[in-house]
Amino acid sequence: MSIEQMILIFASIVAAATPLAFAAFGELVTERAGVLNLGVEGMMLMGAVAGFAVASQSGSLTLGFGAGLLAGLAMSLIFAVLTLHLQTNQVATGLALTLFGAGLSAFIGKSYVGLSLQGLQPISIPYLTDIPLIGRLIFHFDWVVYGSFVLLFGLIWFFKYSRWGLVVRAVGESPVSAHAIGYPVIRIRYLAILFGGAMSGIAGAYLSLAITPMWVEGMTSGRGWIALALVVFATWKPIRVMVGAYLFGGVTILQFYGQGMGVHIPSEILSMLPYLVTIVVLVLISRNPKTILLNQPMSLGQSFYPRT
Repeated sequence: MSIEQMILIFASIVAAATPLAFAAFGELVTERAGVLNLGVEGMMLMGAVAGFAVASQSGSLTLGFGAGLLAGLAMSLIFAVLTLHLQTNQVATGLALTLFGAGLSAFIGKSYVGLSLQGLQPISIPYLTDIPLIGRLIFHFDWVVYGSFVLLFGLIWFFKYSRWGLVVRAVGESPVSAHAIGYPVIRIRYLAILFGGAMSGIAGAYLSLAITPMWVEGMTSGRGWIALALVVFATWKPIRVMVGAYLFGGVTILQFYGQGMGVHIPSEILSMLPYLVTIVVLVLISRNPKTILLNQPMSLGQSFYPRT
């Protein structure tokens, strides 16, 4: 394998991992606040179709990403109102949100099927991009890729050093206690859910504006579910989410290259690899319940409504 091929594979892995990282980071914050939102797939689909529709009409990728973010926000707001105020079951509501997002995105995107646009291009950093080999491996990606690392370090700082990060964790551990000492539990959970929706919207927009700059019905192909699994795989820690995103992104890309290089394994088996790895990892983690219980928010999935 040549250096050029290795660089191409690495760039493809980074691109595949980026939407997983954004969606998983958003769900991480949501779950840290004690809310389980299984609607990540639906929010990503709405972000993808909204981003592509706006970008194709306006000619601006920036507006496209903004539209994707807003679409994810709108979907998460529906979930927040239903679960926080109407006290609907979080699991059932999240599943309904995914089905709703899949159907609505297919309907909105009917007129955009078959269209394409100029996708998001890598940025060139003066001097750094020109460094032999290292420049193309590290300093030749688009701004969303670099944004994922900014988000990573921002979340590490937020949860470990900031007061409000500790408050979010407290709400996720015991909303009753947090409410008793005066913290606005419902407002904090609203903000956490909206943040998760915004990140899922950006993740979806990245699919339709960068990875494959076109709209295809169901183009997330289960990435939202993988993002949900990543949060558990990472035991609710940001750095592990990023590692997991690159692991699953690498598996996804390698199965494509395996098919292209004529690996003598049925293509259906290779296509199953990302999801098979997801199942295997979750099974291995589940063998040691202490690993999950040590970091899992104690009130995850539990409804709360202040009585006073």
